[in-house]
Amino acid sequence: MGGMPLNDMPWWRWRSNVRSALHMLSDQAFQRDVWLAGVDGYGDVTDAVYRLVEDTWLDSWSAEKYVGTIFRDSQEAALVDTAVLRVLRIMHQVGPDAPVSAYLDHAGWPEAVRAARDAHVRLAVSDGEEPDVPPRTLEVLRILTRSA
Repeated sequence: MGGMPLNDMPWWRWRSNVRSALHMLSDQAFQRDVWLAGVDGYGDVTDAVYRLVEDTWLDSWSAEKYVGTIFRDSQEAALVDTAVLRVLRIMHQVGPDAPVSAYLDHAGWPEAVRAARDAHVRLAVSDGEEPDVPPRTLEVLRILTRSA
């Protein structure tokens, strides 16, 4: 998110958190090499889901509500809604305290990853960023959301 035009969206900090979560949820290599391996600094699946829905309440209503504040258009919102629903369905089935492997081994996980990837790519490209760079640590996210 280093090149992201942070101030062009009114609620850019929320957008940054949603993007960070979608980025991690959309990258199976990251999930295997970081989450499954227990690498510090990135949180886990539950942390990513929390960043996705904590401020936005996307677990209670549609991302469409935030078009113009967090999301640029209805297509971004629809992609985010799809990703949220797929990830939350799995979280409710395996439980928020389940080990990372329970998510990654879930039959619906590849579909959730694909939905998160679609949303991540759309948001990253809309922000003028390369979607295929590795996810940043939570500390970098904290610095970025404090600094602009």
